[in-house]
Amino acid sequence: MLNLPLTFLQRPAAATTPRPWLLVLMHGVGSNEQDLFSLSPQIPERFHVLSLRAPFRMGPGSHAWFDFSIEPNGDRTINEEQEAQSRALVAQAVESASAQLGIPPERVVVGGFSQGGIMALSLLLTKPELMHAGLVWHSRLLPQVVPLTAPADALRGKRLWLSHGTHDNVIPLANAQAIAHHMAPLPVAVSYHEFPSAHEIRPSELAATVTWLESLSTTPTAF
Repeated sequence: MLNLPLTFLQRPAAATTPRPWLLVLMHGVGSNEQDLFSLSPQIPERFHVLSLRAPFRMGPGSHAWFDFSIEPNGDRTINEEQEAQSRALVAQAVESASAQLGIPPERVVVGGFSQGGIMALSLLLTKPELMHAGLVWHSRLLPQVVPLTAPADALRGKRLWLSHGTHDNVIPLANAQAIAHHMAPLPVAVSYHEFPSAHEIRPSELAATVTWLESLSTTPTAF
């Protein structure tokens, strides 16, 4: 049984997988670990799927990685102390799961939706040594994390899946485009995709993401 600093659900990789991968998923604000875990039947069997619960409780079955408020002009203000605390807990959980499962960082993917995607992107930028790739659905880049970004050499060879809905009215599409723009000068291979959807993961987006996951785990250079 895994011993991690956050509550989680897991689906082990198929017992016949000789070199399993680890996919760590993080939900959006107001949700819980059940949310993205529901996608696990669609995830390739060579992945051990781990779905984490955010540490800050908002209500029954409702959790957040950090509190935030939206100003009248649309700007978002976050609780920076909570964000830093969550980021440290996620890093600890990923590193610990990787060690306990015997899956090295070069076969670890950390992803999330909305606020969970913020956490995944932040971890890729600040702790790239913990993973091979990041997976970011319908999310944004925190300006607070940019100064903490690891040196370019530490990011070399990393991969990022970045997708968003063209009709997302929760986190507008411009946020995903801003992430792509920010990543462009960095030595990270970015797969950027827009889908005709709102703030949700539709089957077409999930299918494209799974194809990308498959490509990661079948590329010889990834091992």
